[in-house]
Order: sequence, then C-alpha cells, then structure tokens
Amino acid sequence: MANASQTAKKKNPVAAFFSAIGADFREIGTTFAKGDAKTRMSYVVMGYGPIRRGQLVKGFSLLATEIFFIWYMINFGGGYLSKLGTLGTIETTKKGRKTIYGDNSFLILLYGLLTLCIIAAFIFVWRLNVRENLVEQTKLAQGRKLPTNKKVLASLLDENFDKTLLLLPMLGIFVFTVLPIIFMICVAFTNYDKTHQSPTHLFTWVGMENFKNLFSFGSNGFGSTFGAVLAWTLVWALLATFIDYFLGILVAMLINKKGIRFKKVWRTILVMTIAVPQFVSLLYISKMFATDGLVNEFLLAHHLISNAIPFWDNPTLAKVMIVLINIWVGIPYLMLIATGLLMNIPEDLYESARIDGANNRQMFFNITLPYIFFVTGPFLLTQFTGNLNNFNVIYLLTQGGPTSTKLSANAGHTDLLVTWLYKMTVNETNYKMAACIGIMVFIVTAVISLIVYNMLPSVKDEEGFQ
Repeated sequence: MANASQTAKKKNPVAAFFSAIGADFREIGTTFAKGDAKTRMSYVVMGYGPIRRGQLVKGFSLLATEIFFIWYMINFGGGYLSKLGTLGTIETTKKGRKTIYGDNSFLILLYGLLTLCIIAAFIFVWRLNVRENLVEQTKLAQGRKLPTNKKVLASLLDENFDKTLLLLPMLGIFVFTVLPIIFMICVAFTNYDKTHQSPTHLFTWVGMENFKNLFSFGSNGFGSTFGAVLAWTLVWALLATFIDYFLGILVAMLINKKGIRFKKVWRTILVMTIAVPQFVSLLYISKMFATDGLVNEFLLAHHLISNAIPFWDNPTLAKVMIVLINIWVGIPYLMLIATGLLMNIPEDLYESARIDGANNRQMFFNITLPYIFFVTGPFLLTQFTGNLNNFNVIYLLTQGGPTSTKLSANAGHTDLLVTWLYKMTVNETNYKMAACIGIMVFIVTAVISLIVYNMLPSVKDEEGFQ
C-alpha cells in the first residue's frame, strides 16, 4: 500500500510541483545555515562568494545583474509597479494651450507586467547565485579545484553553447510572444474600450465583469451572439477539415489509379490553386459571386434566373458557398499528402486482401484509409485547429457577413470567433471584449486539441500500424 501511495504521489503533477518547491526552500535554508561567510554574504550581495573565490566571470555577472535590477526598480519599474493596482488615477488634461500629463493606463499595465517578469527573472538568477555558492563551497571542502575564468568563458562556446545560442531567441520569444499574451489576458479584466482611451481617459480593473457580459443573455449581453458564433465556428471547422480530407484522398486515389493518363497534368492543375495567393483568388471569387458580380450577370443575361442570387446576402447560402469554395482551396494540400502516402502502402497488403476475396471497398476501409489516417492523424488535428482560426477564407469572402439585428457587437452570420475578435478590435476598439474572445478561442482550441490528440491512433500506439 505504501508503494502504491508513493507511486500515485509521483504521478500527481501538483503534488510533485509543491514537493519540488518545498525541497528548494529547504536547500536555500540549509545552504545559509551551513555556508561560510562568503556564501551568506552572497545572499545579499550577489556574486560576492564567487568573486572572493576567484570566480570573477560568474561573480561579476551576478553582481552586474543585481546592480541593474536595483537601478531598474528605482528609476523605472518601481513607479509603474506601484500603480499597477489602479492602472493610474490622474488623467491627462489641458489648461488653455498647456497639456498637463497624467498617468497612462496602457503603459502602466505594459511596464508593470514587464517589471513583474523582471522580478521573477531576478529571483531565478538569485536562486542560481545561491546554488553556485553551494557548488563552489562543496568542491573546495572536498579538496577539488574550481574552474579557471578562462575555462568558464570557453564553456560558453563548448558544453554550455546551447545556453549561449538560445539566449537571444528566448529573449525574442518573451518580448514579442509571451509578454503580449500576458498583456492581452490582463486586458480582459479591465474596461479598456473606445470610451477609456489613455492617457485622456484611463481604464481600470473590473474583475470578471467582461466574462459575465460575454456569457450574459440579457439585452446588453453577448451570450446569444457568442453562442451563435461559436456554434458556426465548430461546424465550419468540422466541415472544412473532413470534407477536404476525404475528398483529397479520393482525388489522389483517382489520379493514381492505373489507366489514368496525364497524371502530372492533373496534379499540376490542382497545385495551381496553391500557387496563386489566397488574397488574390478569394477576393476575386468574392466579387464573382456578388449580387452584381460576373456569375449573376451571366445568369441574368441568358435568362437562366429572373432575380440575382444573394450568394453573400443569404446566411445559409453564404455558409454553403464558403464550404464549397474552401473545398477548391483545400483539396490540393490533402491530394499531395495522400499521393505520397498511397505510394508507400505495401502492395503485399492489397495482394493478400485480394487472395482473401476482399473487394475494392473493403480494401479502402480496411487498408488504405486506416494507413493514411494513422500517418496523417496529427496533420488532421493541425488542419482542424487551423480552420478554427481560418481568418483568410471567411474575411476575404464575406467579411463575416451578412449582418443581422439579432447578433450584437457587429457580428455577422459567417463570422468565426477570430474574425469577430478582429472586427471588435479594429471597428469598435472594444479591446476588453476582444481580449475575452481571444481567451475563449485559446480555451476552445486547446481543449479540443488535447482531447483529440490523445485519441489519435498514432499517439496511443506509435507502432500499431506495421
């Protein structure tokens, strides 16, 4: 029973996390209690111990980090951090021709979050400082020599070259990816919109009010619109993914079928749809099927119809058109992938199936499709998540329209969550609700991806199809 309990504890990530935190604090306390004067002094003056032990490169690097941190907090970060709780209280005003500058909520939030991240990074470096002192003290107590400064510098281009190489990319990822994501999440808990534009009109924290509004079905709520847009987003992603997937496989099988001539010509024609930028092709198709577009003009001129067909003005017809046009755009990708996979399926499998009396339909569902799905399962998941956020096809064809009085916040019948987010940001400058929708897009995509990923045959049994 004891072993089972320990095993369960090891498998519990939450328990493992807190256990690691506890062990880290114990190590910090033990290092201070058993450390010499140099080690204890390093708790206050980072790098003091390494400098006194001759490790000048490490010691001065740690000391420079502490000096920079103190300078930053005193001259820049501390001021923004102190206002992070309110996001500013003094608005910018004008007295005659003179502008009296006050707080800027946007900068307070941005630089306040940056300061919190720098504090977290400093704590991490401080912890490395404590551990470095422990390592150095232990080596000296064992009678071992510490590495020379020259060797420490050389290690940055040798055994520690991975850290040197990844330093700038990691900083870039943090500045241009991680920090904006954190900022966007925080905006969802503020009242940042067109009526609260800093510095003249400050915005502040409102807690969960925006999320309550997003799920509210009242007169001023977004609940019904969010539900309608989310439902269409999921339906669109399913149709766009699986229709293209199966039709792409069938087209590849048809082209690869023995007796079909000019195989390269057919593949080239299909690939041409990939070569032409979607920005050009989709905008052209959008104009073709407009009420006064080429298609309606042709049909009216030949008296095939009496009134123009509302391809983009009728909600149901617009959705059908989007799905059909996406087939033309998406099939070539799957056709190319399926073509390569079909050539790699062992012919012996088909020969054995024919000997056993299997027909073409049975061979497709028992050999071809399982093999292709096993290999392309992760790609299919990627396509699905990509279609959840397929901005190009929707916006270039319909701009999310047609609009409706039943949908709020400028949402249209064909809007996906991502296009609705875009319109809410650009057209309405409603950043707070756009941030909420952005969080919901992430949650929907992450939950579906995790569930489906763990159900894929290639993930559950990597060697299942041999």
